[in-house]
Amino acid sequence: MMRTRTYMTGMLALPINAMLFGAGAVLVLSVPALFSMAEYLLPVVIVTSIALTVPLAWWLAPMLRSRNHYPEFNRKW
Repeated sequence: MMRTRTYMTGMLALPINAMLFGAGAVLVLSVPALFSMAEYLLPVVIVTSIALTVPLAWWLAPMLRSRNHYPEFNRKW
């Protein structure tokens, strides 16, 4: 049986990966000094975004649970 945090990490992984890759690609392609080395830097951006995706999603998953931030919504009426 998988834990809720694992499910949430899986759901967060794709958007986080897209944001990391997009930010890195925009940085490389918009700075002229980096654009000249884009053929070497874009694979680095890809590998870095993949490597950072799961740890970042694992760290963010518990923060997105409403019971951690809004205890008044979890009262039994």
